[in-house]
Amino acid sequence: MPRIEHIALWTEDIDRLATFYKEYFGASIGPKYANPSKGFESRFLTFQDGARLELMQTSVPRLMERDSAVQRMGLTHLAFSLGSENRVDELTATLREAGFGVKDGPRRTGDGYYESVVIDPDGNRLELTV
Repeated sequence: MPRIEHIALWTEDIDRLATFYKEYFGASIGPKYANPSKGFESRFLTFQDGARLELMQTSVPRLMERDSAVQRMGLTHLAFSLGSENRVDELTATLREAGFGVKDGPRRTGDGYYESVVIDPDGNRLELTV
């Protein structure tokens, strides 16, 4: 049965982004892999349920910047199930107080989700749900 093995994100600072996901989402940070001849580094983050993010950094080519407030085609957000509305409220408040952007919520959506949308240090949209 197919399953998503991991999702990869480009970043300009692997350590900063890894620390964010460790501190606020409990990710375990794996060892850094480096291929100097290709100007490439990566490291995997593993979450308690086994889901993984690969953080990747390159010195070539220059990656295109994007505005986190703009919706675009393709991957638009990562959703994290936190288990309760109270936990969504708490983590949203914690991230807001730490200076991270909160784009929406917490609120109940028309399709019944309880969620908020926050922005990670690289501008990626994170949907916090029950």
